[in-house]
Parts: sequence; C-alpha cells; structure tokens
Amino acid sequence: MREAYDIVYRGGMGEITEKKSRFIAHVFPAETENGALEHIEKIRKQYWDARHNCYAYVLGDRQQLQRFSDDGEPGGTAGKPILEVLLGKGVHNCLVVVTRYFGGTLLGTGGLVRAYSAAAQAGLADSAVVKKCPGIRLRLETDYNYVGKIQYLCAQRQVHILDSVYGAGVEMELVVPEAETAGFLSAVTEATGGTARMETGEEVWYALTEGQVQLLE
Repeated sequence: MREAYDIVYRGGMGEITEKKSRFIAHVFPAETENGALEHIEKIRKQYWDARHNCYAYVLGDRQQLQRFSDDGEPGGTAGKPILEVLLGKGVHNCLVVVTRYFGGTLLGTGGLVRAYSAAAQAGLADSAVVKKCPGIRLRLETDYNYVGKIQYLCAQRQVHILDSVYGAGVEMELVVPEAETAGFLSAVTEATGGTARMETGEEVWYALTEGQVQLLE
C-alpha cells in the first residue's frame, strides 16, 4: 500500500545575513532531476554576480535520490547542511538553492554550516509544505434519504467530496484515503441498506491546502 509523505506545494524564499554575507534561499517543488537542474540553472543566471549558488535536492517517495553541491565553498559546509535540513524536515521532491554574496569576512566551517542551514530553514518556513496522500476516486449514487449519513461517514473517515449533483437522486464524486477504502465501502453499504451504488475509480494522490482538497500529479 502506498504511504503519505510531505512535499513542497508552493516554494518560498528566505534570507539571512551573517557578518555582512547575504545568504538567499529559494525553495522549489521538484518532481524530476531535470526539473531540479533547470531551477538551479535559472538561479545561477539570476544571481550571476554571486560568489556561490549552493544547493541540495531530495526526490522520490522514499527520498531515494539525494544530491547536493558546495559550489566552491569548503567541502561539507554548504550543500550537505542544506540536505540535512531537508532530511530533518522529512520533505520529498524538493530543491533548495542558497545563494551567497560574500561580505568580506570569513565565517569558518562552523559558521558556514550554521548560515547555510539557517537560510534553508528560512526558505522552507516561507514555503507551503503539505502531506501528499494516496487515495481512490469513488463515484457514489444514493437516495436523498441517505445523504446526511454519507456526509457523516465522509467526515468521520476523512473522505473528501469533490462534487455533488442533485437530480432524481444524488451523485457524488469522492476521494477516499487508500487505507480507508474497504471500510468506507462497507460502512456506506450498511448505512444505506445496500441501496447505494458505488464504483471505484483510479488511484490518485491528493493534498489538503487551506482546507480544500487538491488532486496532485
């Protein structure tokens, strides 16, 4: 069975200053490595006059692809700390690029690690991180008498109503959490005395953003 995991739904930007050096973090959703590399190249062009554009990204439902770059900073002081922030937050399919404008004062290895970590955290704090959940689409038809019971079951089992059409009966398009599918179908059958007509559809991924369900790729 598929498992839910956290992703960046909307990227953000954060900036910190350490001894006159500016550290500017940009956070991007990234589904593929090519997509991540395209974002990195855009940042490099945008901040062409910066001394360093360091990055890390984590891709895959098990975070199986991990890459980072110090981009000229001392080894282990930039890309790896950014990566550690992503892994510590448990974020998947995410790229963070931290641009540094040198302020004239050397920070030392410890100072660099802290600065790049803090910048990455600031960028993530400005981003929207949501839980990407596995679900099943379900088409349901029922009599008006059972609508209230079905709505109650939906709320009880975190089933989300995508659409409702009211005619001779009521037709609903639902997203059911994958782990709840069998239990929800059984509960609806029992609540409606077996009169509800249900048809399971495709597997989907979804997330809740600002209280609304959004289907994801």
